Amino acid sequence: MPNYQAAFLFALCILAFTSLKTAHAESDTSRSAKILKPFPEPAAIVDPSWLVPRQQAQLEAAQAYEVFCDFSFTDQLKASGITFRNRVVEDSAKDHIPVHYDHGNGLAVGDVDGDGLYDLYFTTQVGGNQLWRNLSGARFENYTTPSLELADRIGVSASFGDIDNDGDVDLYATAVRLGNQLLVNDGAGRFEDITEHSGTGWQAHSSSGEFFDYNNDGLLDLFVTNVGIYTKDETGTASVDPTRLETGPTYQYYRGFKDAFSGHLKPERYEQSTLFKNLGQRVFADVSHEAGLSDSSWSGDASPVDFNGDGWQDLYVLNMQGHDSYYENVAGQHFVKKSREVFPKTPWGSMGIKAFDYDNDGRLDLFVSDMHSDMSQPVGPWDEKIKSYIQYPDDFLRSEGLSIFGNAFYHHLDGGQFEEISDLIGAENYWPWGLSSGDLNADGWQDVFVASSMNYPFRYGINTVLLNDQGRGFLDSEFVLGVEPRRDNRTAQPWFALDCDEADLKHKRCEGQEGGLLVYGALGTRSSALFDVEGDGDLDIVTNEFNGVPLVLLSDLSQRRTVRYVEVVLVGKSSNRDGLGAVVAVEAGDQVYTQVQDGQSGYLSQSVYGLYFGLGETAAVDRLTVRWPSGQEQTLDGPIQTNQRLTIEEP
Repeated sequence: MPNYQAAFLFALCILAFTSLKTAHAESDTSRSAKILKPFPEPAAIVDPSWLVPRQQAQLEAAQAYEVFCDFSFTDQLKASGITFRNRVVEDSAKDHIPVHYDHGNGLAVGDVDGDGLYDLYFTTQVGGNQLWRNLSGARFENYTTPSLELADRIGVSASFGDIDNDGDVDLYATAVRLGNQLLVNDGAGRFEDITEHSGTGWQAHSSSGEFFDYNNDGLLDLFVTNVGIYTKDETGTASVDPTRLETGPTYQYYRGFKDAFSGHLKPERYEQSTLFKNLGQRVFADVSHEAGLSDSSWSGDASPVDFNGDGWQDLYVLNMQGHDSYYENVAGQHFVKKSREVFPKTPWGSMGIKAFDYDNDGRLDLFVSDMHSDMSQPVGPWDEKIKSYIQYPDDFLRSEGLSIFGNAFYHHLDGGQFEEISDLIGAENYWPWGLSSGDLNADGWQDVFVASSMNYPFRYGINTVLLNDQGRGFLDSEFVLGVEPRRDNRTAQPWFALDCDEADLKHKRCEGQEGGLLVYGALGTRSSALFDVEGDGDLDIVTNEFNGVPLVLLSDLSQRRTVRYVEVVLVGKSSNRDGLGAVVAVEAGDQVYTQVQDGQSGYLSQSVYGLYFGLGETAAVDRLTVRWPSGQEQTLDGPIQTNQRLTIEEP
C-alpha cells in the first residue's frame, strides 16, 4: 500500500474512534461502545491520486492565461463562526436508493435586519434550517428562531424577496410533501409565518421558488417548481445525527420510490408547477391555468428573464428528465410556450440555470447545467470536459433527437436568436448542479462557479471555476484559485455507521465484515452564492454542501491588486422594491457592462443583494442606466466614484 494511502486510512481510523468517543460523551442514548472501522465507499475516495496531476496540468495551462488569476480563495469556515451542517434523509445515507432527495438544498442571501450586511439562510433536509447573521469581518452568529427552523419538514430551497414592499426581505421555503411556507420579516430579522393567510402553502414535491413580477404591477409574484411524485406514502424514522451514532432526536420522512428516476415515464406521478399572483395585502392566488403555465415537467428550478427585451419577464423552466420549457410573457396577461422556436435543443437532464452577459455585448446569454446526463455512464477524471456519448435507451430518454447530453450555453445573437456554443467555449463539466456568475477577478467579465459532485456512493467530484477569457471562452481555474483541492485536501467525510454484528447484519455493506463500520462518502456541493462576505471589495463564495458543512471561500484579490468596482443596490418605487427584473448598464471607459437583477445564484436559491460590477483598470464610471420593470429608464451621468455601494432609488 502506498504511504499516503496508509496514512490516510490511519487518519480515518483516528477520526472514526474520535467521533464515536465524542458521541458517547455527549449522549446517554448512544449505542454500546464499539470501535468503528473506516469503510470508504467507493475505496477510491481515500486515494484521489488524480487530483495532483490534474492540479499540475491546470497550473501549467494557467501560465498562458491572459486574464488575472494571481489570487486565491481560502476556506475560512471555522473563523466565520458558522456551525451549520446540512443533513440528509436515510434514503441518501444508510438506506441509499437513487431518488431525488440527492438533489440536496439551497441557501439564500439577504440583509434580514437592515444593517447593510448580507446574512445567510441555509436549508437542510433534516435538523432544521438556520439563519446566520453577518456581524461584519466575515463573522456570523446563529440568528435562528423556531419560526425559521421548519424542523418538522424535509427542507429543499429558500428564496428571499420583499413581497409587501415594506423594505425588508421576506422568505419562502419549500419542502417535500409537508407544505411550503411563507414568512414575513418585521425588519429586524424576526419572521412570522403567514402561509395560511397568503395561500401559498402548496403541498407537493416542491423544489425552487422564484420571486418575479410577471405583470409589472409592482408586487412580487411567485413561481414554484414541483419535481414530480418521487416518494410513496410509507414513512421512515431515523436519527438526526449525521453518522447515526445516536438514537435521537428523530425525524420522519417519506421513503422514495426505488424507480423514482423513471417517474417521467409515468403520467400519474406528474406534479404541476405553480404560478402564484400577488394580490396585495400579503395574499396570493394560483393563476397557473389562466396564465398558461400548466407545466408538468420534472422541474427542479427555473429562471425569469426578459430575453426578447419587451419589458415583460419571460420564464425558462428546467426539466431534469426531458425537454426544458421556455414561456414568453405576453404583456403580463398570459404566457405562450415558445421552446421549440427559441431553444430547439435543450439539455436532457437540466439542473442549474443562470442568465448573464458573457461577452459584454449588452444581450443576456444563458448557461444551463445538465446533471442527469452525466449519470448514464461513469466518467474518469480526465474526461470531464467531454459530453456524455453513451446514453440511456431511447425509450427512457424520449428525447426525439432534440436533447443535448451535457451543459448548454446559449449565446444571444443580434436579432433575438440563440446559438448553442458550450463546447466551443469550454462550458462543459461533470456532475454540475447550481450555477453562480460574478466577476471574481474584477476585470469586467462575468466568471462562473459551478457546484458539482455526486457524493455517496460515488467518487469525489471537484467544483468548477470558469474564468471568463474576455468573452472568448472559459478557462478552468478551480486549482489555480485554490478552490480545489479543498481545505486539508479533504475528499471524504463520515456518512453513516453500521453495526455488522447485530442491528445491521444484513446491510449490503456488512457482507464479509464484522464489528462496527463507519462508512465514508465523498464531499460535494449543491448550491452557492457569490457576494462580498467581508466587505473588502472582492467577491467571495459561500456554499451549501450535501450532508456536510458549508464552504466559506474568502478571496484575497483585494490584497493582491488594486480592485475597482461599484456595487449597485436598487430600490423600486413604482416597480417592486427589490428591483427584480431591472437591467443595469454601467459604462466605463470603452466598455458597457450589463447585468439583470434576478436574485439567481446557485441551485434551489434566490437572494437579494447588490449587483457587483468589476471595472478592471477603469478609474470611474462614465454613465449608469437602469431600465426598471415599470418601464422607466433612469440615467446617472458620471464621473461616478468607484469602490462604493451605490443605492439607486427609482424616480
